[in-house]
Amino acid sequence: MLHDIASYPARVLAHRWGVPAVSLSPAMVAWEGYEEEVAEPMWAEPKETERGRAYFARFQAWLEENGISLHPHAFGGRPDRSIVLIPKALQPNADRVDESVYSFVGACQGDRTTEGDWQRPAGAEKVALVSLGSAFTKQPGFYRECVKAFGDLPGWHLVLSIGKHIDPAEFADVPAGVEVRSWVPQLTILKQADLFVTHAGAGGSQEGLATATPMIAVPQAADQFANAEMLQGLGVARTLATEEATGEALREAALALVGDPEVARRLKAIQSEMAEEGGTRRAADLIEAELPARQG
Repeated sequence: MLHDIASYPARVLAHRWGVPAVSLSPAMVAWEGYEEEVAEPMWAEPKETERGRAYFARFQAWLEENGISLHPHAFGGRPDRSIVLIPKALQPNADRVDESVYSFVGACQGDRTTEGDWQRPAGAEKVALVSLGSAFTKQPGFYRECVKAFGDLPGWHLVLSIGKHIDPAEFADVPAGVEVRSWVPQLTILKQADLFVTHAGAGGSQEGLATATPMIAVPQAADQFANAEMLQGLGVARTLATEEATGEALREAALALVGDPEVARRLKAIQSEMAEEGGTRRAADLIEAELPARQG
């Protein structure tokens, strides 16, 4: 049974059917000490509320009905086996992760030709891609600041992915060097880009690393803040809060990153490390290794 980290029924079914369960984690995983440092403080307040206690009681009862004695925290956060679909470079406290349980395989990108193609404009000296992913994209003010930052920057071409919540017609007045799309073939563009302005989701962050593209991280929610901190700590990105991401600040960060040979060196080193993690082929091998031996 292969399952996402939030697909609790999958692990229950694996237990009931007596088959191996492998968690596929698209984001950071627990390390030794995670419960004390993160989980317990995070859940302390909800556990004191009536609704919080009812939630855990119902969760625990459901597990026990299915013959599972684990506490909900351990059940949800401590799989028996996990394939981690991010590079180890993006994992906080990676030195405290049990690698007998968690295997980092890095980017599993596959063939994306069905997503369409994109070609770098002939006259573009530099290309910047801006994308806040697919969920937290209703940020017209931020996109306007990106246009201010790159729209009239000599030699630069801006690809602005604005998502489904904003009508591209709102940006009909942008300069000729600005390309506004509701959706883009992100990986294809990143392979040709010089800068990635990203919300620092796990998927986008690792695509930036896999293509050795300097990043400006503008996190919006969830694990994006931690990912942004990791990217900045690796020396391959700068982090800006949304309210601080003015045209001037974005341009200053962009020029500093793209012109820094040390940033390029670090990105190439991480790109090489990720390639050695094995990607899709190694993930498949690790999954097959969990299959029980055939009988008879």
